[in-house]
Amino acid sequence: MHTQRILVTGGAGFVGSHLCDRLLETGAEVLCVDNYYTGSRLNVAQNLGNPRFELLRHDVTMPLYVEVDQIYNLACPASPVHYQFDPVQTTKTSVHGAINMLGLAKRVKAKILQASTSEVYGDPTIHPQVESYWGNVNPIGIRSCYDEGKRCAETLFFDYWRQHKLRIKVARIFNTYGPRMHPNDGRVVSNFIVQALKGEDITLYGDGNQTRSFCYVDDLVDGLMRLMNTGDDVTGPINLGNPVEFTMKQLADLVLELTGSKSGLVHRPLPSDDPRQRQPDITLAKQHLDWAPTAPLKVGLMRTIEYFDGLLKTA
Repeated sequence: MHTQRILVTGGAGFVGSHLCDRLLETGAEVLCVDNYYTGSRLNVAQNLGNPRFELLRHDVTMPLYVEVDQIYNLACPASPVHYQFDPVQTTKTSVHGAINMLGLAKRVKAKILQASTSEVYGDPTIHPQVESYWGNVNPIGIRSCYDEGKRCAETLFFDYWRQHKLRIKVARIFNTYGPRMHPNDGRVVSNFIVQALKGEDITLYGDGNQTRSFCYVDDLVDGLMRLMNTGDDVTGPINLGNPVEFTMKQLADLVLELTGSKSGLVHRPLPSDDPRQRQPDITLAKQHLDWAPTAPLKVGLMRTIEYFDGLLKTA
């Protein structure tokens, strides 16, 4: 029996490292590729002694010559703080990275999955978001490097599928949280938890009534693996996320309750192009993958708080 050899780009990142863990549990050989822009060797330290695990420092904007059966293309900074720091590089990572990984998949006849994003919907005019919606994206705003980079990557994937019969999978990932999130990534879950644990005021942008849906990382990884292992007729795009919507105010209150923190709440102006609502329609995921998130927000938050608490104590 041939052991599956699987490449995970961005494999030392938040989601990528959890994916590597799970793939190793299935008995696969995992090649984890990361340039450590937002990823960290610490995220995969637990696998370094595993003979089926290989870690390679590499930037996906450069071609990669390896032999693999499957490719999960997760390489790209996903939080506004990181992707806006070097927007040109963010676009290159999405576009050149996709071209390089698609070229590799074509050459070695591998199946390839693109980690796309709910950001392809922009500031949506329909709610919840379905995969057939084309989105409402500002092409020249401060978030465009990420939004349009990911949209272009989807274009490339479908062109490779039509032109070269490549076996592709496209997952549109909605807000995901859990252990190994970057503490300074500026995302709402990590922000709130770190502020609460440090006893600092929790920052709410705008009135705090904008909504997000939060998917625990284990659920997301399960969805990605199910999508990868579907038949070739299922290409996606498929939304992966939690359809339960929470306001930022509700999230802040829950974090305060779970941490027992005495932090107050402060309001700041809403950032540019910040979507008011974000909620996936996961009908297709249920239908094609038999997938729906199972971890309740409270349970996932407890695990995430525990992780950040340990991180802050050793910092």
